Amino acid sequence: MTQLITTPNIPDADGFYAELIALHDGLTDDESAALNARLILLLCNHIGDRAVLAQAMAQAIAAHTNRDQK
Repeated sequence: MTQLITTPNIPDADGFYAELIALHDGLTDDESAALNARLILLLCNHIGDRAVLAQAMAQAIAAHTNRDQK
């Protein structure tokens, strides 16, 4: 089983973040949410490893839950 990589792993992370934010320019909130959903599904398909995807979902919900408890 492959482990989810949670340490920085994207070259030029700041540049990538800027591109990701720019992708949403001019979109409504609903359009932005739909774009995010499509991007997530494309990346999940690329990863393809259900165990890694389960790890990612577990970490995402844990982070969300911890954020709400602060």
